[in-house]
Amino acid sequence: MAISTRISQALQSLPKTELHLHIEGTLEPELALRMTERNGVTLPFNGLDDLRSRYYFADLQSFLDLYYQLMSVLRTREDFSDLMFAYLTHAHKDGVRRAEIFFDPQVHMNNGLDYNLVLDGLQDGIARGRDAYGIDAALILSVVRDLPVESAQTLLDAAAPRANELLAIGLDSAEVGYPPELFEQVYERAAGMGLHLAAHAGEEGPSEYIRQALDVLHVERIDHGVRIVDDPALVERVAAEGIGLTVCPLSSLRLQVVDDVANVPIRQLLDAGVRVTVNSDDPAYFGGYIARNYTALAEAGLPMEALATIAGNSIEACFAPEEDKAAMRAELDRWKAEYADLLA
Repeated sequence: MAISTRISQALQSLPKTELHLHIEGTLEPELALRMTERNGVTLPFNGLDDLRSRYYFADLQSFLDLYYQLMSVLRTREDFSDLMFAYLTHAHKDGVRRAEIFFDPQVHMNNGLDYNLVLDGLQDGIARGRDAYGIDAALILSVVRDLPVESAQTLLDAAAPRANELLAIGLDSAEVGYPPELFEQVYERAAGMGLHLAAHAGEEGPSEYIRQALDVLHVERIDHGVRIVDDPALVERVAAEGIGLTVCPLSSLRLQVVDDVANVPIRQLLDAGVRVTVNSDDPAYFGGYIARNYTALAEAGLPMEALATIAGNSIEACFAPEEDKAAMRAELDRWKAEYADLLA
């Protein structure tokens, strides 16, 4: 259904955090092509229109094929800084107060880049975003689950000297056939480095992967997690334990996980007391940044009160210090007062 301009503006200004965002997934076609020219990289596409036409996917793997191919254009510290700053510009416009951002060093290292170059560039971009917009951002070291587990341990070797610059560890990429339990020792080591723990589970994989992520990896947050509805006992457990689910509606639609945004089980999970959050995942590929995900749910009939609850959930589920959460809660309360007529 169509929504009013006022509702759209309210959702864009709604104070929120973004907890499921892959920085490489914000690489817009125009920026990718500029980087190919800057770095002398050749891609098998005949210009912008041809590249744009590839941004349609039958499933997760067809997306990943393009995603990893385009990551090859990222070559310099400046590239990573520009990529991060471009995302934070979008995030600021969309009301994001804090972003906890995945990055995939294994892929960049396999492309011949040094881990520290990647980290330096992303930190440069975060500093630029903080200076320009006052937006808070932190990095999640994401493990590519369909690479050998030994590769994840090598990644931790590289990350350990600068672990204090990281917020958390995550687990992404092709899910089916790569259960969380494979990474038990990796997560045990990451916890010992002082990192928070999150993992993709229950997007294409079964609800059992969510249970493994909780019981074997001891994660504090589940990324995606929509298949949890197949296990009512698990839904009840996650609600009782206050585990955040970082659901990505447009991602689930574009990757054929659901055939309609209305079928993402957000209302069902909210009704069950689950701490559901809404995020954009890989917005350059999936049709919209975080505010567009919120408006898509509003267009699908989710009421404003539920969307405000989701924003509140995103504050509670983030890994920010309590004093920062308190400030965001106060800002959300002011937003609710301003838009009280839409919440009635």
